[in-house]
Amino acid sequence: MKKNYGSVMAMKEHLLEGHKISILESLLLFGVQDLKSEIRHMRNDGYFIKSEKVAMAKILQRINKFTACKPPKNLPTKDILSKEYWISK
Repeated sequence: MKKNYGSVMAMKEHLLEGHKISILESLLLFGVQDLKSEIRHMRNDGYFIKSEKVAMAKILQRINKFTACKPPKNLPTKDILSKEYWISK
């Protein structure tokens, strides 16, 4: 039986290539709506995944390498913190 290549698989490959990911990126770039659940599944599968809180501005800068994402002008993106995850080697 052939498995379909889906959004979760694409996100995992992105992480395995050494990229970091946030909830915003998982939704905008891959259509993965529950990143925390997928991270938990990956940890259960034996991946050592680290995380840290970073400014939303950093995440937006990373997203804009792949797609256009423009926050409202009055949104304090330097003050809003969000978690980013990556696979530790």
